[in-house]
Amino acid sequence: MQIDKFDKNFLINSDITEPDIVWFDVNEPPFKIKGVIYDDNAKRYVRIPQEIAEKVSDGVAHINTWTAGGRVCFKTNSKYIAIQAETDQIGSLAQMSRSGLAGFDLYRRFNDKETYFTTFLPPEKWDAGYSGEIKTYGELTDYTLYFPIYNGVKKVFIGIKKDAIIDMADDNIREPPIVFYGSSITNGGCASRPGNTYPSILGRRLSMDFINLGFSGSAKGEKEMAEYVSVLDMSLLVIEYDSNAPSENWLEETHYPFYKIIRDKQPDLPIVIMSHCAALHAVYYEMKAGETWGSFDNRRKIIKSTYLRAKKAGDENIYYIDGREIFKGDEWDAVTTEGVHPNDFGFMRFAQYLEKIIKPLLKI
Repeated sequence: MQIDKFDKNFLINSDITEPDIVWFDVNEPPFKIKGVIYDDNAKRYVRIPQEIAEKVSDGVAHINTWTAGGRVCFKTNSKYIAIQAETDQIGSLAQMSRSGLAGFDLYRRFNDKETYFTTFLPPEKWDAGYSGEIKTYGELTDYTLYFPIYNGVKKVFIGIKKDAIIDMADDNIREPPIVFYGSSITNGGCASRPGNTYPSILGRRLSMDFINLGFSGSAKGEKEMAEYVSVLDMSLLVIEYDSNAPSENWLEETHYPFYKIIRDKQPDLPIVIMSHCAALHAVYYEMKAGETWGSFDNRRKIIKSTYLRAKKAGDENIYYIDGREIFKGDEWDAVTTEGVHPNDFGFMRFAQYLEKIIKPLLKI
């Protein structure tokens, strides 16, 4: 028997029942899209132009349609907010909830801080999208709607009361963005909802715009990706693709060249490189990855060699993070879902650790 028969807090109601609703396409003013772009040819939101993603790899081309890090910002005093989303159908992951895979998080500005308000939850089954609704306090304030982590989005419409104000959000987010490039951990696996990925948490804590270029299993330091990233307008770059490199040789052959392509284009950009944070579960991870993947110790040496080589060449704006340090301390064994991917607690720890490193680099 379904639990929502006994506990109504588990009930998902996707029917829009409120009268006098006006609908807006978030791809049009006064809404502002961040972290994703609308690709007219693909007819969907993507994180980099789809034609570029297809040149990188099949994996990046597919995962590029997942909208991790996508947000839409707006201001309203409506006492009611609804969404209608046209999305891809979704499968399931044993490690991850539907709210993390395909939910939309709504945050509101409260006491000058972006604060969680609700999650529009996907139903158990849907064909082409779903709807959601929430009553609000009716105060004129900024809202941010976070897009799904592991699902594709074709269209999003926001509904408000007919006579309510709808306007652009205040410009209180620092730009240019931080860019995060990396594995499923950067992508957001296995956060319980979109606002709990470490790039999202850092964006709020630092009041910074950000772009999430995490590609689960497919961030392999390709030249084409480095060339794309190298011309982005950004405040800081975080590189975390250790675990996705299929072998130690692959990592060694790509890591320094990936960094160097970007450094040649942006000589003053702060670049943070890190080794894999799952090192505390090394035995489990190395067994799961297989013999050809190699070892954490060797991979860490490869990544640190990029740092040392860059420093020797005179780069004073490169920074190295040993992934073993991220989860050290109390409750280190409670930070993952299955020994590899962080849970919400792990992502908060991850963000707090990175914040100490990157905040001084941003001079904020």
